[in-house]
Amino acid sequence: MQTLALLLVATLASAAPASAAPAAPSPAAARPTPAPRAAELARWERMARNVTITRDDWGIAHVRGKTDADAVFGMIYAQAEDDFNRVETNYLNSMGRLAEAEGAGAVWQDLRMKLFIDPDSMRALYKASPAWLKRLMDAWADGLNYYLATHPDVRPRVLTRFEPWMALTFSEGSIGGDIERVSLRDLEAFYGTGPVTGAPATPVSGDGPAGGLSARLSAGHSDDEPRGSNGIAVAPSNTVNGRALLLINPHTSFFFRSELQMTSDEGLNAYGAVTWGQFFVYQGFNPRAGWMHTSSGVDAIDEYLETVTQKGGRFVYKYGKAELPVVTRTITVPYRTADGMAKRTFTAFFTRHGPVVRAENGKWVAIALMQEPLKALQQSYLRTKAGGYADFRKTMELHTNSSNNTIFADADGNIAYFHANFIPRRDTTFDWSKPVDGSNPATDWRGVLPVDATPSLLNPATGWLYNSNDWPWSAAGAASPRRERFPKYVETGGPSARGRHAVLVLEGRKDFTLDRLVEAAYDSYLPWFEQPIPALARAWEALPEGDTLKEKLREQVALLRTWDRRWATASVPTALGVFWGEELRRRAGGDARDAGLLLEDYLGTRAPAPLLLEALAAASDRLAADFGKWQTPWGEINRFQRLTGAIVQPFSDSAPSTPVGFTSALWGSLASFGARPYPGTKRWYGTSGNSFVAVVEFGKDSVRARAVTAGGESGHPASPHFDDQAQRYAAGDLREVYFYPAQLAGHTERVYQPGK
Repeated sequence: MQTLALLLVATLASAAPASAAPAAPSPAAARPTPAPRAAELARWERMARNVTITRDDWGIAHVRGKTDADAVFGMIYAQAEDDFNRVETNYLNSMGRLAEAEGAGAVWQDLRMKLFIDPDSMRALYKASPAWLKRLMDAWADGLNYYLATHPDVRPRVLTRFEPWMALTFSEGSIGGDIERVSLRDLEAFYGTGPVTGAPATPVSGDGPAGGLSARLSAGHSDDEPRGSNGIAVAPSNTVNGRALLLINPHTSFFFRSELQMTSDEGLNAYGAVTWGQFFVYQGFNPRAGWMHTSSGVDAIDEYLETVTQKGGRFVYKYGKAELPVVTRTITVPYRTADGMAKRTFTAFFTRHGPVVRAENGKWVAIALMQEPLKALQQSYLRTKAGGYADFRKTMELHTNSSNNTIFADADGNIAYFHANFIPRRDTTFDWSKPVDGSNPATDWRGVLPVDATPSLLNPATGWLYNSNDWPWSAAGAASPRRERFPKYVETGGPSARGRHAVLVLEGRKDFTLDRLVEAAYDSYLPWFEQPIPALARAWEALPEGDTLKEKLREQVALLRTWDRRWATASVPTALGVFWGEELRRRAGGDARDAGLLLEDYLGTRAPAPLLLEALAAASDRLAADFGKWQTPWGEINRFQRLTGAIVQPFSDSAPSTPVGFTSALWGSLASFGARPYPGTKRWYGTSGNSFVAVVEFGKDSVRARAVTAGGESGHPASPHFDDQAQRYAAGDLREVYFYPAQLAGHTERVYQPGK
């Protein structure tokens, strides 16, 4: 038996040290697209003739094809027109090939992906796919390859040729997939150590969800900004027109999804937000049904402590009374350097529970998570054609929408809530919040919980339901699921200020319309401040007259006491409150967690008075230092700006920007704007939050919707649709969605076929 350090074998073949900084992308790194074969080009051209793309006056593509495959061909072509860089980047990440474009700094995130995504396995799944899905994957690859063939000026960084199986590597459109839960730091500590010294390598990456397009947008810093979403469904009984309503409000990194419509003569007609590079509408609606996904607090991932020893020159691990061989696989990660390409080669380890991703107290840790790309791709597409609740419920039986809750509404007046769709069935005698003993067979998963055994709702008596990434136990007020009826592992989260806010705007109302649902989605109340401000006032009053701090804060405390706790661009107390709240988070966040309380509850009941006062003084000083005086309106600070098409945005206080009234979701704002200052700026610029927002009204014979996309549809700065929705976005002024051809009349910018 040997120590863990000596058990680990990792073969390192590298032309540069692991700690080398990633080379900056350059035009020289871009690759020309190979010329297609004549027969191949002829096939693409025939398919293109079956497709019509209509761009409306916002640049949004309405794609029509004879078949579903034709529609997929056209919609992915249109996505590539709008932002090929984001399409390619998502697949570089999903296949573990980002380092080929960005250098050594992406090696560990590529290794992480390759532990789960193997091209040979994906090719085999493609071959085993049902014929209808093969046709869609074929059309997807054809559409991207035809775009590259007809746009020789576009030079991909890596992917000059797309193959149908690649669609299986990115089969679920969430902001951050389950794989990104694996810590890059821990992964590097395990696989970056040679067998001689056993010393950990120098980390080259942080601990966050690096690598995905969403993560690239916030690279270089970590924060606690909620990146989940709001979903609200209102039953006909609570609406003026007697029709079900749906709010679609994903809180993601900006420019993370394209807005489009895809229709076919085979019954497809879906509209909404499409994660760049995917061929299904992820958040959206069709004439009969609508769906909205919110990040879930479910425990869908488990870690197993494996007892590993070495016998006969190979690794084995304990499982019950047996010793099973550790499976090994050689994984090569190419990466770009200033002089060309280099590579690192790793020996990766796997147990029956999954890949080994780290070590803990002398044990290897394997991770188990959902790995069903074929089922996931089927579910993601099939739900877009659901004709109502029964159809949609049937797609949930595939159990692959793993990390998301779903809010649903349909034309029959049904509203529904589905809790996370992949919940492993477990022995409840174990504490699943921690790694469990992999040698004990009783810790194995026992299938998944059926949909009916998870927290769910169908037409609750309250006539409304919501989710804001908080627990489901308040999802429909008094009609919510009962916590005691479910295993603890179905939900690991808790309540939030945003959840309380949702209940406030929904409870007891029977007057909802599309316009009033928009008003609710942008309601300006900030419930986080309900407890801290009275506690602050008590602390200030307790100071003796003449106290220096009392005099310094007299005006600020008076302003916050009389504040209606509503955000607005012209509001000085909004700016003061947010800066104070940020200071309190830094100073007291850890104490609140240690006390097992939400921060606002801790501040209102237990926080020392000096903490509240000193934080306000610091916030005032910071405002004065950055903006000349603490009495600065919120809109002077909080800004939307889009200057380039780069995935990681630059910001400048000297360049044009748009004031935004709504705040971070941290303070309970339903409309979310995650902003902060950047190097060289004093103003705060948003990079996440409200990204695509839509409200939908379902009638028996028609559907009506309004929507807005952050900035605009195009990723090209020269396009008029690069930032033409910025003012509407900031104002919450949703535009009409042109869902039917008659609505497009007078609102059409151009009509064309791919390649024309």
